[in-house]
Amino acid sequence: MQILLGFFLFSFTVNAALIVPFIDWLYQFKFQRPSNQTADFMGSINTVFNKLHHKKAGTPVGGGLLIILTTTVLFMIVSLMLHLVGAEATSIYPIKAEMTVIFAAFILYGLLGLYDDVVKFFGSHHKKVGISWRAKLVMQLILGAGIGWYLKDALGVTIVNIPFFGVWDMGWFFVPFAAFVITAFSNAVNITDGLDGLAGGLLMIALFSLIVITAGLLDTSLGLFIALWLGGLLAFLYFNTYPARIFLGDVGALSFGATLAVIALLLGKVVAITVICGLFVIEITTSGIQMLGKRYLGRKLLPISPFHLWLQSIGWEESKIVTRAWLAGIILAVFGLWLAVL
Repeated sequence: MQILLGFFLFSFTVNAALIVPFIDWLYQFKFQRPSNQTADFMGSINTVFNKLHHKKAGTPVGGGLLIILTTTVLFMIVSLMLHLVGAEATSIYPIKAEMTVIFAAFILYGLLGLYDDVVKFFGSHHKKVGISWRAKLVMQLILGAGIGWYLKDALGVTIVNIPFFGVWDMGWFFVPFAAFVITAFSNAVNITDGLDGLAGGLLMIALFSLIVITAGLLDTSLGLFIALWLGGLLAFLYFNTYPARIFLGDVGALSFGATLAVIALLLGKVVAITVICGLFVIEITTSGIQMLGKRYLGRKLLPISPFHLWLQSIGWEESKIVTRAWLAGIILAVFGLWLAVL
């Protein structure tokens, strides 16, 4: 744990030094949130969000890209350094295969999110909401199925630990299950990334929880990855809290949500980590209910979605919502960690 904390501080220092020049670079290339063009879960213009957040137009988007790049490069450098000094990492699975699937989710979903951001900011006027929600969902499911197949075929992962009931071997059903979990987590983080510091803070809490779990399992390679990722996220969060100077963007939200899911699947602790990420679940559930109501019943089932936007619409201040979400996230993280050891 001491070594992981050291690498966490190392990553934080590197990212803290790079993030201000990176923000300036985003301004230079006009990679900024457009005005009145934020889409909801179904890809329609979210007029309520735009009304409440019109002052945020022009804020740079793409903080997730920096974190993906620095985490990937630093992991390669640190792994090489450890190998040269003879301090080999340990892992539950073969290290090469384990880190391949982690970085596959981390990078591939990041590229999908980056493409969505690029279309959103630089596409023709009618494409300013990004990729259509159907196309994005299909691509997420295809990537998720591919990762699920790799988890089963290369790593032999087919089990899920259900607290109080034991271990369930899912067999081939694990592949579609993995595709669903990865897609759900990916969209959940993306939907939650609507208020300054909301998604970033909840991710921070979740990653600290995962550090504890991996340390207990003596999976130092996975722990190293999470520590480096967490260091970058904390440096980003300093500039993402209210009033935000930079946002994650789809490049970060889709990547980070998918990677959380892959880690949960690898560790066999999907239930426990779903509890840890409980507020993400609430956010996507409210959006999903709203989407199903509009599509199949022709009416809204909720006044507004997602949940954080409803709180804001009834008068809660943004900083109040975020702070209390973090507190709720800490409680859920403690509960999830308790479930993880059962």
